[in-house]
Amino acid sequence: MRKVLRDSGMVIWRNLLGVRRNPAMLTAATVQPVMFVLVLAYVFGDSLGGGPYREFLMAGIFTQTVTLNAAFTTIGMANDLQKGIIDRFRSLPMSRVAVILGRTGSDLLINVLGLAVMSICGLAIGWRINGGVVDAVAAYGLLLLFAFAMSWVGALVGLVSRSVEVAQSAGFLWMYPVTFISSAFISLTNLPGPLRAFAEWNPITTVSDACRRLFGNPNLAPTAGWAAEHAAGYSVLACVAIIAAFLPLAVSRYRWAAGR
Repeated sequence: MRKVLRDSGMVIWRNLLGVRRNPAMLTAATVQPVMFVLVLAYVFGDSLGGGPYREFLMAGIFTQTVTLNAAFTTIGMANDLQKGIIDRFRSLPMSRVAVILGRTGSDLLINVLGLAVMSICGLAIGWRINGGVVDAVAAYGLLLLFAFAMSWVGALVGLVSRSVEVAQSAGFLWMYPVTFISSAFISLTNLPGPLRAFAEWNPITTVSDACRRLFGNPNLAPTAGWAAEHAAGYSVLACVAIIAAFLPLAVSRYRWAAGR
C-alpha cells in the first residue's frame, strides 16, 4: 500500500505539472461551470422562481459539474495511451494501479478548484449556505466522493477508447442523459413513468437532494421513495458501489492495454 500511495503521488504530481504548463486545460473545470450558473440562474431562474430557484439550482450544478469533469479522466487516459506514455510507465518499477489512481487523484484536485470557483459564483448570484459548518463540509465531502466515483467510470471509458477523439465523444455521451434525467434542475413530476423511476434512483438526484439539505437550501422538486428519504446514505452507497464495480474493470483494462 505504501508503494501504491507513493507511486500514485508521483503520477498526481506529473499530471498537475501538465496542467500548470497548459492552464487552458482548466477552462472546462472553471469557465464552463460559471457559464452554467449564469445561464440557468438568469435565463431560466427568473421564470422559475427567482431567488429560491437559484438556491435550489446550485446543488444540481455542483453535482452536474463533478460528473462532467470525469471527462478529464477519460481524455487523459486516452491521451496517455495514444502517446505511448503508458508504455513508458510499464517499463518502470511502479504499481500498475498507481497510474490510474494518480489520474483520478489529480482530477479530484481539479474538482476541488471547480467547486471553489462555482461556490464563489453562486454567492455572487444570491446562493447562501444556510446550514451549519459541519453540514456544509459534509456536502462538499459528498460531492468530492461522487466526483472520485465518476472518475473511475471516466477512466474505464478512456481505456477502452481507441483514440483521444473517440474518448472526447464517448466521455460525454453517457453523461448528459444521466445528468439531465434527474432532479438536478427540474421537478420529476412531469417525467413519464420509466424516466421518473430512473431519475428517482439516479445518484445525481440523491446527491443533489442531499446537498440541498446539508446546505440548508430549498428543494423545489422534492422526490418520494426510499432513495429520496435516505438521500445522503444512498448517495454514499452508490459511490462505493460505482468504485467497487469500475475500479477493478479499469485496472484490468489498463493491464490489458499495457500488455499489448
